[in-house]
Amino acid sequence: MEFGRGRLTSSSDRIKVIEVIDEAIASGARQFKACEVVGISERTLQRWRKDGAETRDKRPEAVRPVPANKLTESEKTKIIKTMNQEKYQNLPPSQVVPRLADEGTYIASESSFYRVLREHKQNNHRGKSKAPVKRYVTTHSATGPNQVWMWDITWLPGPVKGIYYYLYLIIDLFSRKIIGWEIWEYESSEKASELVRKACLSEQLSPLLQPLVLHSDNGSPMKGSSLLTTLYELGIVPSNSRPRVSNDNAFIESFFKTVKYMPMFPYNGFNTISDARTWVLQFSNYYNREHRHSSLKFITPNERHNGLSKVIMDNRKAVYEAAKLKNPNRWSGSIRNWDLNDTVYLNPEKDDKSIAKIS
Repeated sequence: MEFGRGRLTSSSDRIKVIEVIDEAIASGARQFKACEVVGISERTLQRWRKDGAETRDKRPEAVRPVPANKLTESEKTKIIKTMNQEKYQNLPPSQVVPRLADEGTYIASESSFYRVLREHKQNNHRGKSKAPVKRYVTTHSATGPNQVWMWDITWLPGPVKGIYYYLYLIIDLFSRKIIGWEIWEYESSEKASELVRKACLSEQLSPLLQPLVLHSDNGSPMKGSSLLTTLYELGIVPSNSRPRVSNDNAFIESFFKTVKYMPMFPYNGFNTISDARTWVLQFSNYYNREHRHSSLKFITPNERHNGLSKVIMDNRKAVYEAAKLKNPNRWSGSIRNWDLNDTVYLNPEKDDKSIAKIS
């Protein structure tokens, strides 16, 4: 831990630092090096020693002079009276200050107007629109398959420009397996409901017995009454990203990029919806059964989903250990790390008060 450098250091900590530095010096260390290690300057150490046992940070108690440019109480009162005049009471300071200047009057800057209004609790949201609401990041974790699903809809190009087919798709957070998909010519909450029901049947899943979260963005099909009713009936917990924040559903956005950047993807479009369904079926089988996923240490989603990952990883470790034992000079350190994370996070928490954990 560093001390000094603008930080408030308690009296007891200062005394401990002085004692530690004195011990280091007595053992033969240079004073400037000891100060450098704890993060203070020699002048700071000198000042702390001079204060002795009564040393404490006096900055919180310091009496500071009033800034020369600070608004007086009469000026603040004038700002409030001006903003409360009938002709100005519905205008923001950005509108009022220039109008006062046109009248030959200057009281303070726009930022000062806003600050004074905040102090008097008069800087409230105006207009018929709803006040901005701070939305928290939704974060979920999965320690096994079928705990957190993510779904979204993407466009697939049709036979001519401007015509698209809509791919509805669900993937599992833990294994990245494609749980279910459908292709339709339009977006609707009803089709999304069908997809969720089929996905539960294919996984032989009963969300009422096993908790399941379904995460998506804020599109109308995702928040439609048909889908929400279905989720309620099945006991699935709906989860939504923040509005206009695609990163909150980053895994499925990344998946769609994988789909559309495949060399076999028909960039010129699908001639019919049947062609689109045939192609996605082939891709789904390939992705789940053959695609070695980089985030899964290059095992397939099916292998991870079916609980085979530990056996596969143990075998890889044995192969690498045998190779290292055979030719130790070719290894500068330990073998490649083949350990998979036991817990996978969607939007992992950060050290930030603005993030709230949902699950």
